[in-house]
Amino acid sequence: MDKPASGPAAASKPSELDAWLAAETALRAQLERGPGPGVAPRDVVLSIDGLTLMQRMLAGELPHAAIARTLDFMIIEVAAGRAVFQGRPGPTLLNPMGGIHGGWYATLLDSALGCAVHTMMPQGRAYTTAELSVNLVRAIPPTLARVRAIGEVVHCGRQLATAEGRLVGPDGTLYAHGTTTCLVFEMPSK
Repeated sequence: MDKPASGPAAASKPSELDAWLAAETALRAQLERGPGPGVAPRDVVLSIDGLTLMQRMLAGELPHAAIARTLDFMIIEVAAGRAVFQGRPGPTLLNPMGGIHGGWYATLLDSALGCAVHTMMPQGRAYTTAELSVNLVRAIPPTLARVRAIGEVVHCGRQLATAEGRLVGPDGTLYAHGTTTCLVFEMPSK
């Protein structure tokens, strides 16, 4: 049986939280060089598919959602059918009883689920959330450094898309999970 690592090499091994924080720092610097929060120009949105739009937003080439700054979270990763958001729970998000407000859990999950669906949109197609279901299974400690909302598409059709997601801590602790059903439609040109 192997002995657990100890000594300087073990102490220098980065934790999952360290990796999350490093990714966040790099992405914040990238986003700061871009246009900042706002809305992507309609002609650009109409001219590219959803994955390309999300990748360009993540690269800092297009504006990112202003709500992320307000609620202290950000997009960290996108791929076809997948989106990951990272958030910092803290005192500005507390409900009157001292816990992280359930609406924050829901907003992070809604963002990850919706953006995962968005990555599947072909050029000229869009979506809107029709149903969001969130199950809070554990209180997020306000002292926890970060959580991640991971959204993944289950089905994407011509009229409906569904996705499921999890809200987890860096140690893998599950805090919430949820699903969405989105209506898919042709974007109007004006």
